[in-house]
Amino acid sequence: MSDIKDNDLGRTLLCYETMFFIPTIQMKVKVMGAHKEQSEEVSLQSYGEAVDWINGLIPFGIRPGLERIHLLMDRLGNPQRRLKFIHVAGTNGKGSSCAFLTQTLLECGYSVGTYTSPYITKFTNRFQFNGEDIPEETLLSLTNRLKPLVLEIAGTELGSPTMFEVSTAVAILYFAEECYPDVVVWETGLGGRMDVTNIVTPIVSLITNIGYDHTDVLGDTIEQIATEKAGIIKPGVPVVSCVEQTEAIGILKDTAAKQNSSLYLMGEQFTFDRLQVSDRGQVMLFRGPFREFELQMRMLGEHQCKNAAGVMMVLEVLRQYMAFVLEDETVSSGFKTTFWAGRLEQVSDEPRIVLDGAHNPEGAETLAKSIRETFRYRKLNLMMGMLANKHHHAYLQHILPIVDTLILTEPDFRRKLDAEALYDLVQELKDAKAKPELDIIVERDWRKALSLLESRTEREDLGVVTGTLYMISDVRATLLHQTDSEKGW
Repeated sequence: MSDIKDNDLGRTLLCYETMFFIPTIQMKVKVMGAHKEQSEEVSLQSYGEAVDWINGLIPFGIRPGLERIHLLMDRLGNPQRRLKFIHVAGTNGKGSSCAFLTQTLLECGYSVGTYTSPYITKFTNRFQFNGEDIPEETLLSLTNRLKPLVLEIAGTELGSPTMFEVSTAVAILYFAEECYPDVVVWETGLGGRMDVTNIVTPIVSLITNIGYDHTDVLGDTIEQIATEKAGIIKPGVPVVSCVEQTEAIGILKDTAAKQNSSLYLMGEQFTFDRLQVSDRGQVMLFRGPFREFELQMRMLGEHQCKNAAGVMMVLEVLRQYMAFVLEDETVSSGFKTTFWAGRLEQVSDEPRIVLDGAHNPEGAETLAKSIRETFRYRKLNLMMGMLANKHHHAYLQHILPIVDTLILTEPDFRRKLDAEALYDLVQELKDAKAKPELDIIVERDWRKALSLLESRTEREDLGVVTGTLYMISDVRATLLHQTDSEKGW
C-alpha cells in the first residue's frame, strides 16, 4: 500500500486505507481459514451463486490502485492486450456516451463489447456483446475460473481483489476469450488514473465532463478531480473531451501534451447547435474539424447534445485516422435509436412519470434545466432518495425552485441517507430556494412514496423520480413490472 500512499491522492487515499485496507487485514485474519476451505470446495453451481460470491467481495471496499488487477491479468496471460478499447471517463454522461458509441458502431456493422456500471436491471447488464447481456452460464463459468486466483491473491499482502476488480476481470475474459468484439466500449468505475479499468491501453479516450462527485476519493477541487480523470490519457492515444471549466481544461491540455496525445476539445476543435427540442427527441448540428453533421436523437436534454457531440468527435477520429467505415446513414440511425434507461426516461403516460438518475449537483442542475425546457406541466411532483455521501445541499439548491410537491424517501440500499436528514436540509434552504407553497412529504418506504407520487400526479402534472440509481432501478422495475430485476453497483 506504500505505493498508493505516495501518489497524488495523498491524504485522501490514506483516509481510504484507514477505512478499507486496515479492516481488510482484520477481515483476512477471520477469513483466511475460510479461504483455505473454499479453495477445496466444489465450484459455484449457479448464476445466483456466482453473483452472490462476486457481491460478497463488497466488504473489501473501494481501494484505488492497479496492483491486484495487474496481478490477476498476469496470471491469465494479459488477455486485455488483444482488444481495442474506447475508454470513457467523466463525472456525468459516461453511461449515455457509452450507449451512443455502442449503438452507432453496431449500426455501422461492427461487433461491440460494452462494460458499464452501475446496472439498472440485472447484474449481467454490465457485460454486453452487441447489445445483449452476457449469458448467465458464461458468467458462471468465468467466475469459477477467476475464483481460485482471487482466493490466492487474497492470501498475499495485497489483500482480496474487490468486487469491481473481479467484475472487470470477468469483462476482459468475456470479450477477449468468448465473443471477440471488434471494439470494446469501456466505462471507468470511479475517477480514472487509479481506476481498475485503467489497466487497458485504448485506441481513443473520451472524458465527458468534470464535476463534484466522489470527492472523498478524487479530491474536493476541480483541479484534483480533473487530474484523476486525465489519468486515462495514454501516450500517443487521442482524447476527446466535453470539459468546460477553465482549470480542468488546463489540466487536460497539459496532460495531453506530456503524453503526446492529440486533444479534441468541445468549444475549440468541435461544437454543436441545437436545432429542435421536444419531449419526443431533439435535433442538433455537429461542427467538427473535418465536417458538419446533423443528428437526430430520442435522448432528451441539452446535456445529451453535449454527450452526442463528444461521441461524434470520437467517431470522426476513428473514421479519419483509424480506417473505421462509418457511413452517414448508419451513423444517423445509431444516434436516432440510442436509448439509455433512467436518464430523463418517461416510463408512464397516465400518470406521466419520468425517471432520472441525477445524484450530484451538476446532475441536478442539468435535470432542472431539462425538465423546464422539455416538458409542459401544471405542477411538478418530485420524489427523491439519496445515498449518504453526496453533496445534497448544492443538489437541492438546483432542484427546489422548480418543485411543487417534494416526496422525500429512502433507497433500499445499505448507504442510504435518512429521509429525515434530507428533510432537515430542505428546511434550511426552503425559504430562500423553494416555492412558497411547496408541499413536503416524508415517507421512508420508497414503495409507499411511489404510490403517493402516482396518486398526486394528475393528468396535467408531471411526476419525476430522481436521486441514486439504486432507487431508480427499483422504481423502474416496479413501474415496468420487471419481476427478475436486480440492483447494485
